[in-house]
Amino acid sequence: MARLKIDNYAIADAPRLGFRGWMRWIWRQVTSMRVALILLLLLALASVPGSILPQTPLNPADVKAFIAEYGWWGRALDAMGFFDVFGSAWFTAIYVLLFLSLIGCILPRVRVYWRNLRAEVPMAPARLDRYENRDQVEVRSEARDVLSAAERHLRPMFFRAQATAGTRTFALRRPAWFASLTGWRVRIDERPSRGGDAETELVLSASRESLREAGNLLFHVSLVCILAAVGVGSLLTYRGQAIIVEGGSFTNAVVDYDSFSSGNLFQESSLDPFRLTLDKLDATFAASGMPEDFTAHVTFQEPDGDPYSTTIQVNRPLQVDGGKIYLQGNGYAPQITVTDSDGNVAFSDAVPFLPQDASYTSTGVIKVPDVTSGEQLGFVATLLPTAAQSGDSLVSIYPDLENPVLLLQGYTGNLGLDTGIPQNVYILDQSQLSPLRDDAGDVWSVVVSPGETVTLPDGLGTFAWTGTLRYAAFDLRADPSLPWLLAAAIGALVGLAFSLFSPRRRLWIIAPLGSHPGEQTTVVRAAMMAPAHDAGAADEMRRVLDAATGRLRRVEEE
Repeated sequence: MARLKIDNYAIADAPRLGFRGWMRWIWRQVTSMRVALILLLLLALASVPGSILPQTPLNPADVKAFIAEYGWWGRALDAMGFFDVFGSAWFTAIYVLLFLSLIGCILPRVRVYWRNLRAEVPMAPARLDRYENRDQVEVRSEARDVLSAAERHLRPMFFRAQATAGTRTFALRRPAWFASLTGWRVRIDERPSRGGDAETELVLSASRESLREAGNLLFHVSLVCILAAVGVGSLLTYRGQAIIVEGGSFTNAVVDYDSFSSGNLFQESSLDPFRLTLDKLDATFAASGMPEDFTAHVTFQEPDGDPYSTTIQVNRPLQVDGGKIYLQGNGYAPQITVTDSDGNVAFSDAVPFLPQDASYTSTGVIKVPDVTSGEQLGFVATLLPTAAQSGDSLVSIYPDLENPVLLLQGYTGNLGLDTGIPQNVYILDQSQLSPLRDDAGDVWSVVVSPGETVTLPDGLGTFAWTGTLRYAAFDLRADPSLPWLLAAAIGALVGLAFSLFSPRRRLWIIAPLGSHPGEQTTVVRAAMMAPAHDAGAADEMRRVLDAATGRLRRVEEE
C-alpha cells in the first residue's frame, strides 16, 4: 500500500509547478493586498531606527561616538546597517517589494475599472420591493415621457449654469468623459412585464459608482508616485551646511561646505557656482532672553549675473536654482590673534563658537599648528555673552553681548593634524597635548575680556581677543523630486476625499406601457440601492421621481 504524503511530488504522475509556476505563485503573493499592507507596516517600522539612531550620512562623528560607547552592541548595529538605515540593503528590499506590490495591485484594478466604465449599466432587478429606498406614484403621462424626463434629469446634455457674452447666452457643454466619471450612467430597456395588466414595461437603470472607484485608484496611484518620487529624490538630491562669519563669503562648491551629503546619482558638476556673502546678522532678543527674530542680510550673485542684496530669515529661505537656502542657526565668532614664542603671528581669525544653552553660553576650540618654533598650541574657550557671578563660577544670564568674557584654557604639544585623519574643528584632541601651567604649577586658566591680550606661560606667546562677530549657519537643500512629491500628495488627498465621500448609488425606475392606445394613467415605481449610511439616497430618488412625473414643473409654475 502506497504511503500518501501532503507533498504532491510524492506522486510520480502529479503535475509540477515548474519555474514559471513558482514565479507566478510568488508574484500573486507579492501583489496581494494583504502583503502590500504588511510591507507598508514593515516600511514604517524599518524607518524607526533611522529617526532614533545617529546616521552616518548625516553625522558620522555621532556614529563613531555611539559605537565607542556601546562597544560590541554598537558594532553589531553597524554591521546590520542600522547607522545607514535608508541606504541599507534590507530597507531597499522592503521599499522595492512594496513598490512592486502596489503596482501589481493597481494594474488589474485599472483594467477591471476600465471594462466596467465601458460596459452597460446592469439591468434592473425583477422585484423592487426588497429595497428600503423605494417609492411609487401614479401619473397621467405615458411611460416613455416619464422615463425620458428622468433621463434628462439624470444625464443633462449641458451644464445648468449658463454664461452670457454680450447679448448672446450660451450653455457650456459637459465633456463625455466628465459626465461618465462624475454623473449618472443611464440605460433604458423594454422588457416583458413582471406583473400587472401591461404586457411590456419600460425600465430605466442608472448607476453612479465611477467617481468613488476612480478616487480609490487615484489614491493608490498617487501613493506609488510618492514612493517613486522619494526614491528618485534620494538618488538625485544633495544637502550641505556652511557656516559664514559676518563679512565672509561662500561659493556653492563641495569643498566650501562644512558638511555635504548627496544621492548616488548626483553629479558635483551640476552645482550652480553662485556666491553668497553674509553682510550682517541681526539678532533680537526679548527682555526674558527669548529670541524674537533672526535676519541674515546677504549678497547673492550668480556666475553670470549682477550681485543683489536680500535677506534670509527663519522659515523664510532664499530660493536659488534647484534648491533653497535656510537660516539654520547662528552664534558668535570671537576674533582671536595668537603670537608664538618668537613674536610672530601664528593665528589670526574669527572662530565660530557653538551655543550650548538659551543664554548662548558657547564653546569653541582654537588650534594653532603654524608656530615658528616649539610645540603646537591649542585652546579651549567658553564664551559668556553676559557674564554674572553665580556662587564660585561665572554664568551667562542673557544671550546678547552685554558683559562678554572668555574663559580660556591652553594646551601645548602635538595637535595630531598631520596624521591624515579628519578632525572635528570643535573638538581638541588632547591625547598628545599637555595643559599649560602657571608659576605655581596649577593648570593655567584665565578670564579674558574683549580687547584684552594675555601672556601665555613659559614665554609661549600671547593670546588676544580683538573683537566679536556673528556668524550664520546656512543649510542648502536641493531635491528635484519635491514638485512631483507635492503633486502626488495632493493627488492622494483628492483621491482619498473622492473615495470616502463620493456616493455609490444605483437607481431603477419602471413604468408599464399602456395596454390600450390613449391610456395615460401610469404607475411609476422607483427604487435606489445605496449603503446604509447614505442618508441622502432617498431624497435624491424622490427628486428624480418628481422630475420624471412633472411635480417639479408644477411647483415651479405655482
